Amino acid sequence: MSSRSFSYPHQGGHRAHATDGKIHHGVRRPGPEGYTLTHGARQLRLGPFAFWLVLGTLAIMAVWTITTATYFTFRENVLTRLIARQAEMQFGYEDRIAELRAQVDRFSSRHLLDQEQYEQKLDQILRRQTALESRANALSGLGDVTSSIRQPARAGTTGGLGTLQLKPSPINDKGAFLPPRERELWAEPNAIRGRDVSGAIAHLHASLDRLEQRQAATLDSIEENYQSKARKIRGVLTELGIDAGKTTGGEHAGAMGGPFVPPRAPPNANSFERQIYRISVARIQIHRLTRTLHRVPIRKPLEGEIDLASGFGVRQDPFTGSPAMHTGLDIHGETGDPVRASADGTVTAAGWSGGYGRAVDIDHGNGLSTRYAHLSAIDVRVGQSVKTGQTVGKVGSTGRSTGPHLHYETRVKGEAVDPQKFFRAGARLDDSI
Repeated sequence: MSSRSFSYPHQGGHRAHATDGKIHHGVRRPGPEGYTLTHGARQLRLGPFAFWLVLGTLAIMAVWTITTATYFTFRENVLTRLIARQAEMQFGYEDRIAELRAQVDRFSSRHLLDQEQYEQKLDQILRRQTALESRANALSGLGDVTSSIRQPARAGTTGGLGTLQLKPSPINDKGAFLPPRERELWAEPNAIRGRDVSGAIAHLHASLDRLEQRQAATLDSIEENYQSKARKIRGVLTELGIDAGKTTGGEHAGAMGGPFVPPRAPPNANSFERQIYRISVARIQIHRLTRTLHRVPIRKPLEGEIDLASGFGVRQDPFTGSPAMHTGLDIHGETGDPVRASADGTVTAAGWSGGYGRAVDIDHGNGLSTRYAHLSAIDVRVGQSVKTGQTVGKVGSTGRSTGPHLHYETRVKGEAVDPQKFFRAGARLDDSI
């Protein structure tokens, strides 16, 4: 066995020797010679710096060796944990991405569904607009009636269809036939994007509902007006003994003709179309009744209030003083005052007629005729057609007369009747003719 010895300086210049496992040393302050390592016969002298450098290097190598051994010992566990952590994070991200994709799909599906629903609602609105526009055109065809009927009023307007100011636009314009406010919304889509689309559509539906209600109210007013007017005219004609269902000859506007086809309601018609059909039929009936009424002598032959000099019936004869039958009315007037026809008709006599003096007879059809006597002048000729209010002569005092006045007669089938009965009927019908 080799012997090892170490020597290092001790205080006082002594050296310590370690031989055969035994170290003999003394303590002394290190000298300038440093440290001596002895191995057998070999000695290695190291300075203080080199000695501590060697010790530091050995310590670092020992720490590195221990760390490396520990890493390789526990490397599998560390790698397994790292891989598991990475896998957990990856699965978490994949789950999150899948959830986000599902949300995007739900949003896309909901958007497509909402868009389809909105398009269906818009198509429904456009169909309603087209239908309402057709109804407005149908109502405009009744202009001669709607112009005289007071439209149902609504808050904030003057009432009537005219307040909507519906104006047609091109077919591809989704704002066609819309009230002004809704047309602005269609014209500027950006105005809707920032608002609730459902609310805008509901507002459009409400506007169309109001328009439809006003149209229905207008139709109701027209139909009620026709029915009331027809009842009134029929009642008066029946009271006067005139057959209201009998057709009278009349003038037609322009050349017309064609085969006769009885009217009937269109098949599968809705309530609006059925009401339009009823109104159209009633309109023709009213036209016939009005034509008949225009040939009934219900107008006054002189302007202003009637100032009777003598009424219809038995009276004292102005020349003999004896009772006599007066077949007409004597109406005060000044010589030269215009005498007007009390209804449409045809002149059957115009000239001198015995005690009547200058007289004009007009046939009104349906057995009705009138006579205008004691005229100072005659302005019509036999066979001439006259209209209500047309001048037929001038007030005078010709024939058996005591002074200027108009002798006016109304005859039914040749029999004289009281003209005031017709005047009273005309007063009741003044708002219907």
